[in-house]
Formats: sequence, C-alpha cells, structure tokens
Amino acid sequence: MNERAAEFSERAAEAYDLDIAVEEFPEGTKTAEDAAMAVGCEVAQIASSIVLMTDVPVVVVTSGANRVDTRKLATLRGVHQARMAEPEEVREATGYAIGGVPPFCHDGDPPVYLDETLTDFEMVWAAAGTPEAVFSISPERIVEHADAEVVDVAE
Repeated sequence: MNERAAEFSERAAEAYDLDIAVEEFPEGTKTAEDAAMAVGCEVAQIASSIVLMTDVPVVVVTSGANRVDTRKLATLRGVHQARMAEPEEVREATGYAIGGVPPFCHDGDPPVYLDETLTDFEMVWAAAGTPEAVFSISPERIVEHADAEVVDVAE
C-alpha cells in the first residue's frame, strides 16, 4: 500500500477506531469519472473532497456528479466570495495533495461541509490520501468523523 494511504488508514484507526479498507488503482482515480469506473459505482457516489478558500480554508465533500456553487458556499460562510484553493493551499490546509484529500484526518482543522446529495446513498467512495487510493464509507460516518455540516452547495 502507498505510504500516504497507509498513513491515512492508520490515522483513521487511531482517531476514530475505523478499519479502512483502502483500494488502490495504479491507473489513478483523479477524476470522479475515473474513480467511479475503477470501483464500479455511479459517479454520484464519489465523495470528492474539494478545498475552497473563504474566510478560512474549508473542505467541501461533494458528489462527483456535482460542482460546488461558490456563491452558495460564500453565503454559507458569510463572506463575499469563495474560490478554489491553489495546490499549496490544499496541502497546507489538509496535509494532502489535490486528488487525494480524504473527508477527515486533515493536518489542519478546516470546517467540513457535506453535499446533501451524498446522503441519498448508503455508501460512497472517498479519497484515502492519494489520487490512486479510495475507500468506501457511509455519508453518516463522514458527517460523524469530519464533524461535517450537511448543506446544499451544489450548482
């Protein structure tokens, strides 16, 4: 297992007593479409952790079928605008590179929001520390372990 994915798995076990079954795909799961094809699920079941900059960096765990509406997020945060984080901002806020950000176990403590459309599914697939590693989890467990707020942030 990739060292970074193993670190995430160990961290989840220590922090939340979770036994994460990481699946790795050498061809990569960088896009929601790639991830869905690799694991054999709907694109909407991919839980993509996107870092955006508002008054603070935030993580929005959104369905792979959706795009984050930055105006909705800005309104939610009470700021004038929100924007996609730059690669270095993503790593600084979470400890992970773009494409590998899991929904929890971040190095920092960014607020986490969960796209309400993910709650339509019993299980979703999220990044496990690298763009090649994913794991399945219920949306409810993401909310619990990320202390996430379920919100309407889809375009």
